[in-house]
This record gives sequence, C-alpha cells and structure tokens, in this order.
Amino acid sequence: QVQLVESGGGVVQSGGSRRLSCAIVGLPFEHYAVGWFRQAPGKEREGISCISASGTKTEFADSVKARFTISRDNAQNTVYLQMNSVKPEDTAVYTCATVRRFAQYCSNYDFEYDYWGQGTQVTVSS
Repeated sequence: QVQLVESGGGVVQSGGSRRLSCAIVGLPFEHYAVGWFRQAPGKEREGISCISASGTKTEFADSVKARFTISRDNAQNTVYLQMNSVKPEDTAVYTCATVRRFAQYCSNYDFEYDYWGQGTQVTVSS
C-alpha cells in the first residue's frame, strides 16, 4: 500500500524557516518524482515545487523561488521542502504527491500526480 506522510508543519514566525518532510512507502521511491502543493483557505491548490526521480531536476513556483529549496534522500524514501524567509501568505496546508516518471522529469501540475498525502498545516505568524 502506498503511503505519503508529511511532517514538520506548525507555527513559524514571519521571516523564519521551517523544513517539511514527505516520507513515502509502498513503491520504488527512486523511480518517482515528488511534488509539493499548498492550499490556503479560499484559494486554489498551488503547485510550488517538484523534484525529479534522479534529484537533478527541480522546479519552483515564482511565489517561492529563491526562498524554498527541495531535496530528496533516497535512502530514507523522503523528500524535504526547506522553507526560508517565510511570509504570512505562505500560510496553507502543504501536501506532497508522487508519480512515476522518467528520471529527469517533474511537474508542478497536480493532475500529473497519482498518489497524495494528507497534508500538514503551516501557519506563518506576523
């Protein structure tokens, strides 16, 4: 059974940092691209970052570019989203998703993904 479990959410002060984790079990992790999405109240889900199966290709939405980084540890079957210089508008439920693709591919489009986690709440206080 495929499971994605996000962790690391919570309350963080504006300008601070937070690292989210997405642990994935039940599939050959090294062949899967992973994306991070977020949804704020009253807003559509936004794809903010992704990392390819190889780990060599990453993408970021303009809203988080230069502030967030993404990485993966295939030995731990985990993808990390490092959030720096957070802003109140980063407040949202953050969810990871995964899909099997060739090694250099990733996407910030949610329709591309097959498996989803439950999400973790990040609240940025001003």
